[in-house]
Amino acid sequence: MRGLPLIDDPNLIVGMESADDAGVYKLSDDLAIIQTVDFFTPIVDDPYVFGQIAAANALSDVYAMGGIPLTAMNIVCFPIQTMDISILREILKGGLDKMREAGVTLVGGHSVEDPELKYGLSVTGRIHPSVVLTNVGAKAGDRLILTKPLGTGIINTAIKGGLATDESVESVTECMVRLNREASEVMQKIGANACTDITGFGLIGHALEMIQDTGKGMIIDASSVPLLPGAVDFSEMGLVPGGTYRNREFTISRTDIDPKLSPYVTDILFDPQTSGGLLIAVAEDRAEEMVEELKKAGIDEATIIGKIVDEPGERIVVTE
Repeated sequence: MRGLPLIDDPNLIVGMESADDAGVYKLSDDLAIIQTVDFFTPIVDDPYVFGQIAAANALSDVYAMGGIPLTAMNIVCFPIQTMDISILREILKGGLDKMREAGVTLVGGHSVEDPELKYGLSVTGRIHPSVVLTNVGAKAGDRLILTKPLGTGIINTAIKGGLATDESVESVTECMVRLNREASEVMQKIGANACTDITGFGLIGHALEMIQDTGKGMIIDASSVPLLPGAVDFSEMGLVPGGTYRNREFTISRTDIDPKLSPYVTDILFDPQTSGGLLIAVAEDRAEEMVEELKKAGIDEATIIGKIVDEPGERIVVTE
């Protein structure tokens, strides 16, 4: 974080000096740990599903670095005076089941009484120091692969308004609870130059982080970006969360959008995602192979959505 006198440590591989997904600290020549923390307020009514989503979202940062999550600690803020403890039990059960699916051991946690419910995880993972993936490192010509469809923020807004269809509810829930584990494994198998996961800053915000201070630019083909069922329809209805507008305001000065592109699709590109997919930069000659392997792993939505370019530097061009 700018302005803070950070601690210098020769074993720190990735720290606060970058806008990366997690911190990485070298323990030995062949072992480093990945550390991350993430928690948020409920985005769905079902407490068990909320627990699953929050856990999957926190684990995603380790997967984005190419690592394997090992242990986790619960972070809980709970209004014990106004909410039944059974709700917390279901949230923790959802989180624990998702950790069990990921092969992660829960080792503890911390809780506080709070008028606003929040839940998430602090996660520790492992990786070899030589294969750490950061959100920078992409090379000109690299193709960009997205592993999950966009639109979770817009569809969750529709759910809160009671306007979402059963299909939309089912698809967005499945998307958010799905681990990025298989995508990370394929990414490491094929080889990638950079990676990040798409969360609160939306596709455009996280994509800009991949080219920040690199001199490289990016082209995104909007027609290739996978979208959740109903996302465009709900965008047309104005069911767009406030975070979408904040993301657009923060990034639009570095983004060139084809004026022929539907404004409703544009909204989705800025839409804040919860437990979104990985955005992977991979060499052009390995991109099709990676997509094929991702689909074999059950990641049917995996798609090449753009490429890294030399010009324009540190800008994103969105084509129709």
